[in-house]
Amino acid sequence: MIRRATADDARGIAEVHTRAWQVAYRHVFPPEALDAISVDEREERWRQNLADDDVEVLVAEEDGRVAAWATVGPSRDLDCDGELYGIYAAPEAWGGGAGGALMERALEELRARFQEAILWVLSDNPRARRFYEKHGWTLDGATKRGHHLGVDTDEVRYRITL
Repeated sequence: MIRRATADDARGIAEVHTRAWQVAYRHVFPPEALDAISVDEREERWRQNLADDDVEVLVAEEDGRVAAWATVGPSRDLDCDGELYGIYAAPEAWGGGAGGALMERALEELRARFQEAILWVLSDNPRARRFYEKHGWTLDGATKRGHHLGVDTDEVRYRITL
């Protein structure tokens, strides 16, 4: 079931966010930095995110638990109007369809508000990049450097016409 998130989902979203990072990014970030990510700190950030009226937070629920989440809203880049800020599924849900269903709903939300959208992804994230491309996103040539968990990262931007 895909639905809008509520404040009661903050803990579940934080747990999925943490576990997804800890599994998906083992090849990018130091294991000790990933293992040190605090679910409690992420939960607090999610409580703040859920209170932001400009950001739409969606969850895929399976068996009464958050299995995946996505956030969409106005673009942070000046050359586009909408953005998919993030989409993550719990590792145990990978390949099970929750992420795909959530992406389709996120695209519906973006279409209702914007003409086109972007997303940023680590360049060294082939699984996510294949997922985005499967759902119609294409590289637009923009790149940037980021810094996460003490590591400099390269990011690429995808775009979709809605």
